Amino acid sequence: MANLNTVVTWVDARERLPRSGTPVAAAITGRYPADSTAESDAALGEEFWLVMPMYFTTLHWSEDGAEHRDCFVDSDGVVRLPYGLASAETVTHWAELPTLPGGMTRLVLGEGVQPALQKAWGTRPAT
Repeated sequence: MANLNTVVTWVDARERLPRSGTPVAAAITGRYPADSTAESDAALGEEFWLVMPMYFTTLHWSEDGAEHRDCFVDSDGVVRLPYGLASAETVTHWAELPTLPGGMTRLVLGEGVQPALQKAWGTRPAT
């Protein structure tokens, strides 16, 4: 079986940002909304810090036409800014996504998919 271990190197988003178009694991911090309307207006909800897959871009246009620069975008199109900028949820750290199991790439398309999977699983393709 192929070696499936990987090492993640986290980068502080206040110090350096990824190249535009780079898919990343992003550590996001923010505060969940209050649980119900019965709670006091002063209730801010619970603070969180979690990891999500995103991509970084130097320019992004939201569906509402808003322009965003140097931002992280998730698969739902939610924009998050680097920590320290005005945003309800911000990215504190980011890491490049690991390579696919058993390989040195992050993307395989078309005819290369099945051989790459077989290599990662350590088996031979069916003949």
